[in-house]
Amino acid sequence: MQNTIKAGLVWLRRDLRWQDNPALQFALACCAQVHCVFLFDTDILQPLPANDRRVAFIHASVEALDATLREQACMSRAGLIVLHGTARTEIPRLARLLQVQCVFAAHDYEPLARQRDEQVHVALAAQGVRLETVKDHVIWERRELLTQGGKPYGVFTPYLRAWLARTQAAPQTPRSPNQMLQLLAPRPDPYDTPVPSLTQLGFGAARPMSGIMTGSSGAQRMFDDFWERMDDYEQRRNYPAVKGPSYLGVHLRFGTISIRQLVAIALRRMLEGSTGATVWLSELVWRDFYFQILANFPHVAGGAFKPEYDRLQWEQGARANDHFIAWCEGRTGYPLVDAAMAQLNQTGYMHNRLRMVAGSFLVKHLGIDWRWGERYFAEKLNDFDLSANNGGWQWVSSCGCDAQPYFRIFNPVTQSQKFDAQGKFILRYLPQLRGLNAKHLHAPWQAKPVDLSAAGVVLGHDYPFPIVDHAQARAKTLLRYAVVNKSVQASAGVLQ
Repeated sequence: MQNTIKAGLVWLRRDLRWQDNPALQFALACCAQVHCVFLFDTDILQPLPANDRRVAFIHASVEALDATLREQACMSRAGLIVLHGTARTEIPRLARLLQVQCVFAAHDYEPLARQRDEQVHVALAAQGVRLETVKDHVIWERRELLTQGGKPYGVFTPYLRAWLARTQAAPQTPRSPNQMLQLLAPRPDPYDTPVPSLTQLGFGAARPMSGIMTGSSGAQRMFDDFWERMDDYEQRRNYPAVKGPSYLGVHLRFGTISIRQLVAIALRRMLEGSTGATVWLSELVWRDFYFQILANFPHVAGGAFKPEYDRLQWEQGARANDHFIAWCEGRTGYPLVDAAMAQLNQTGYMHNRLRMVAGSFLVKHLGIDWRWGERYFAEKLNDFDLSANNGGWQWVSSCGCDAQPYFRIFNPVTQSQKFDAQGKFILRYLPQLRGLNAKHLHAPWQAKPVDLSAAGVVLGHDYPFPIVDHAQARAKTLLRYAVVNKSVQASAGVLQ
């Protein structure tokens, strides 16, 4: 198949790296010349605010990739062609101008992305150009792992066992094109230009992500740092004040690091006996799991994996709206929840333990539809990924696949006492509570007036009273879910 195609075009999307890039490798293997393009897609960018951190991250990573391609190809004009417009228009137009016979890209699984790719496929086919897509973002996709009954998995633990067995039997090893990059073609004159600035793209006020290095080199440095901490991952991962996670979510989201590289290293460390690597690897498998859920059960993008839970009667009206705004702004009166939301709003990141606590609070304390929280996280998270975000929210709301039981309701006070005992994380984001001792930081309303006065804290002024009572909210949630469960059981009895 070597060089059977005269010219090809690699359309980079969420795979912003040259190393272990299957679409790029495929093109280099079967084309005499290869062009590379990245499109700042206005269909995606248009709804975003001018200060969106993710756009700044993508922009910096595109600039880095452009420079690396030119360096590796030993040709200044062999970098990225960077466009700004809609995919359905710009990709076919570029393919026609370059006279390529095939466009290569990585699979995407999100509903809107699949619609986009179908539109581009149709437009390219009308020009006699093929669109070839390959697997990249996951180890096993779609229906590559099935139960003995030939169905997609809906429970994680058996999926994990099957995933580990197949991965050990058929390792997915990372590869790099190296000298094959010499096949990269020079950019034609109209496109031999620098990457457009953020201002030119309409994002002049975009802020970089705090503490997140960009591009493949940044991803590698962050992974090298995590490598030193990987063995301690299990012990440290649940404590938001501790440097425990890998912080690689945004790099996986935009493909500045290869999932195969991470899995290969984690799997090797697991087989060497590292408990931390074993637990971290299972988190990477959860990512695959949610990707295949979205691909095989696309209805989850708008509703519950378990359709019966779409019957839940969520809170509505002015009170629900006020509670939702208070949750978004970190004004619930529960310090760990409010600090978590402050972290999200200020940095675009939220610790995984806190995603569970904050999400559970919205759904099971405030009785608000999980989709409201899903949308808010989608707007704010640096590493927003539809499959993982959707899966996480369905998990905390007990309506998803392999979700926590509906009667499991996180107590934000005990979670705070357990995972931020000294209140270091809380005080980082709620400095107005710094005068309180650790005992009272988790539930300021339980402090005696004299202690609040000594700390200079006036509840209702410096910090809000709790907007709901935990015990009352818990009872109401149990009733809300019990009504649905009884209805389902009754229907099952009728069917029998």
